[in-house]
Amino acid sequence: MDRIAKANESYQRAVFGGDTSVLAEAERSLDVVEADLALARGRILHARFLDDRVKDPRELPLFQRAAELYRQLGDARGEAEALFWVGCVHQVIRQDEESAAQAYGRARELAPGVGDRLTLSYVLRHLAFAEQAAGRSDVARQRMEESTRLRREIGFQPGVAANLVSLAFLAIGDGRREDARELVEEAAATAEASGAHGVLRWVAEARAALPPPA
Repeated sequence: MDRIAKANESYQRAVFGGDTSVLAEAERSLDVVEADLALARGRILHARFLDDRVKDPRELPLFQRAAELYRQLGDARGEAEALFWVGCVHQVIRQDEESAAQAYGRARELAPGVGDRLTLSYVLRHLAFAEQAAGRSDVARQRMEESTRLRREIGFQPGVAANLVSLAFLAIGDGRREDARELVEEAAATAEASGAHGVLRWVAEARAALPPPA
């Protein structure tokens, strides 16, 4: 029985059967549903933003609500993922690195404790972007390489391809043309093999940015 149906049954038991002991668990189950739905809906809105670059004011409150509900539920995995997305909205959409860093920092504390290497890989990827923007390319590369290692470990190949493109751009910025070329080619092969066609567009951009041979 799904959570909504079980909550409806709990209502019947409480009102007509007189068993109000079931209400607390019913509310908790609905909090789980609400948190999961808010997180999922927020991610859909973020995907739309990446496609059309039109801000949706609902996105941040959805992720914040999810994070708060997961915190109340004691679900550290869910809270870490929601907090990453809170940070992502601040960084990518609002250009607010300070608020993003706060959310990423808490997510980075929570994710390792529950073995959530995927969320941690996302956090590290976006911390790398922050370091790159601040002109600290060495630290940015370390963060991105650690994110890539985690993604390889869990078999998240489209994410590996995306990170390789980012590492290639870092190499271009540092004047490491040969490293950049190798990273671009590995990213292309990884994206092709994993069906990450969106990443292939980034690969093309990185190829175009490669400096000519000396």
